[in-house]
Amino acid sequence: MSLLVALAMVACDGAGSDLRDFGETFSGPTPQDAASDATDPSNAESQRRGTVLLSAAPWGGSPVYVKFYRLYVEENVDPLVRAAAIEALGRHGDPSDAAPISRQLTHSSRQVRLAAAKALQRLHDPAVADAMWRRLIDDDEEADVRVELAIGLAQYPTDAVFQALCTALDQRELTVNLAASDSLRLLTNHDLGMDRAMWLSWARSQPNLFDERIVYLYPTYQRRFDFWDVVVFWQPITWDQPSIPAGMTDPGLRPTNDPEEFENIGDGKS
Repeated sequence: MSLLVALAMVACDGAGSDLRDFGETFSGPTPQDAASDATDPSNAESQRRGTVLLSAAPWGGSPVYVKFYRLYVEENVDPLVRAAAIEALGRHGDPSDAAPISRQLTHSSRQVRLAAAKALQRLHDPAVADAMWRRLIDDDEEADVRVELAIGLAQYPTDAVFQALCTALDQRELTVNLAASDSLRLLTNHDLGMDRAMWLSWARSQPNLFDERIVYLYPTYQRRFDFWDVVVFWQPITWDQPSIPAGMTDPGLRPTNDPEEFENIGDGKS
């Protein structure tokens, strides 16, 4: 609880002008309200809402807030609050956070597992690849979770990941098949569609499967501007851009052909 007290103090006193500037963009709760909500021990919905607002703020990646997200990922018992904290940690954390997030892939709540799968797209740690692909090939897992896992696995060029993605090509959901196929394309720079047998046959003839792989960029959500986006000109919208995950070194290979292709696979996130 000492961290929560410190967070509340920092949010009220330490953020200063950042809080005031960010508050101008709010049409609802103020930043002070967001910090107070996030640390409200009696209301889980307030905690969730406050955590989301804090993580979306320009200063949401400050060390005190990152510690707060980590605390909620490990200890908050409400699944929606924990999911919000996982999403925040995926956005603002570092590679060391991938391991505790990967442990959430077996949580009883689908929302928590989905948030963990998405967060692992942004944090690179080869040690979590096994947990990801094992969950991918579990037919009892929800399809949307498996879609996000398939997308995130494109950053790990290993034989085990390749085999798991090939297995996912035969799962019954088309969205999973498409995500697995695209990740195989990124890993190999070859496009053999959704034919598992063809992928496996081709792989047997390749001494180095991943030498030509395409740079992995985590997907983000974007949409076309609508009428109100133009009318409310004092609140300009900026989209989170696809990028290399934290902890992943740019291998110097050519980037994906079109980052917007990710929009059609999975839910994406802003």
